[in-house]
Amino acid sequence: MAEENETHSSVIGYVLWIFGFMGSHRFYYGKPVTGTIWFCTLGLLGIGWIIDLFLIPGMAKEADRRFSPGKIDYNLAWILLTFLGVFGVHRFYMGKWISGIIWLITGGLFTLGYLYDFWTLNSQISEVNSLSK
Repeated sequence: MAEENETHSSVIGYVLWIFGFMGSHRFYYGKPVTGTIWFCTLGLLGIGWIIDLFLIPGMAKEADRRFSPGKIDYNLAWILLTFLGVFGVHRFYMGKWISGIIWLITGGLFTLGYLYDFWTLNSQISEVNSLSK
């Protein structure tokens, strides 16, 4: 049996779940549409947020199958985006120096770029990891 990628951690998922009423754990696991719904509805008025407490292990396994492992660690990139994203730290970590500097100067392109990265960070990392193989 093939070894799983383990690109996404359940522990990080639960840490982000604490802020889950804003959808951060759903974005982390590559579910931007439901992440946005959670963000706009405060985790479906808290009900979806509580249900996700039990769904996180399955979301982690699904994300492990979907995304490519490599030199960029998804867990670290997501922590950097979630807590320091407006400063572009996650972009510096991925080697995207020019956009990192733009993020630093503009506060994540006036937060619109920050939201864009919540939607696309997993695919950005997967692309970088695929190119580095």
